[in-house]
Amino acid sequence: MKSFLLLISVALLFTATAQAQIKNAKTTTSKVFGNCGMCKTTIEKAGSKKKLYKTDWNEETKMATITYDSKKSSADEVMKNIALSGYDNVNYLAPDNVYSKLHGCCKYDREQKTVAATDAKSMTDGAATMQDHGNQMQANNTMNMNETTQLKAVYDNYFLLKDALVKTDGALASTKGADLLTALNMVEMGKLNTEEHTVWMQVEKALKTDAKRIKESSDIDNQRENFITLSKMMYELVKAGKPAETVYYQFCPMANDGKGANWLSKESAIKNPYYGSQMLTCGKIIETIKQ
Repeated sequence: MKSFLLLISVALLFTATAQAQIKNAKTTTSKVFGNCGMCKTTIEKAGSKKKLYKTDWNEETKMATITYDSKKSSADEVMKNIALSGYDNVNYLAPDNVYSKLHGCCKYDREQKTVAATDAKSMTDGAATMQDHGNQMQANNTMNMNETTQLKAVYDNYFLLKDALVKTDGALASTKGADLLTALNMVEMGKLNTEEHTVWMQVEKALKTDAKRIKESSDIDNQRENFITLSKMMYELVKAGKPAETVYYQFCPMANDGKGANWLSKESAIKNPYYGSQMLTCGKIIETIKQ
């Protein structure tokens, strides 16, 4: 009883301290799998960012207390960061390659094989919910990849944005950037296969940031600059998703101030989005992505 009261007191003290440092503070608790003090250090580091969010993980109960700025962040973002550091939780599954690099004493027993739901009920019974979703993800993994996938709208709108940049049409690129952002926001991560899900966790934020910047600008140079990083993240997603049609990964050595830049195309012919008609055919295919 005394031990329980001590844990409650520590949690309350943590919450009060964190709330004093973080504006618009909200606090929630959620289960994060782990074993030891080394796990605690990693989890709390991944789940904390000055003035945005702070995490306290209890080694005994496996519960993380998260305080975050509700206007600038979210508990979901924190849980994603924790998963990317190697620790499964009721929201996200850690990538296998990151989990495998954990110290031996940190390799907790993995009770699930896929992402768990984020509703309130699943938050109280994470392991059972994760198993249910594991069954669903196994079914998704056996889908015929020639069928329309979750990410098809994302791919299609990316290519339309690329075509607008080839035309050096800032207004059209802004519109296509908005369409791409809408498609990205409509992706339901729980319906992605395991490989897509892992990559999506890593690239989602960057993709949405670049699409939003292109949407909000009509300056073609600025749009092309953001398209460089957008294309890097999109490449990772396409490699994981393996769309039904062949995709060509192309490269222009002149772009990005001579550092070079890549883009994706459904056509093998080079149509440079970074220079348009100025150097339309400058570039080459460096990879062909097929199913």
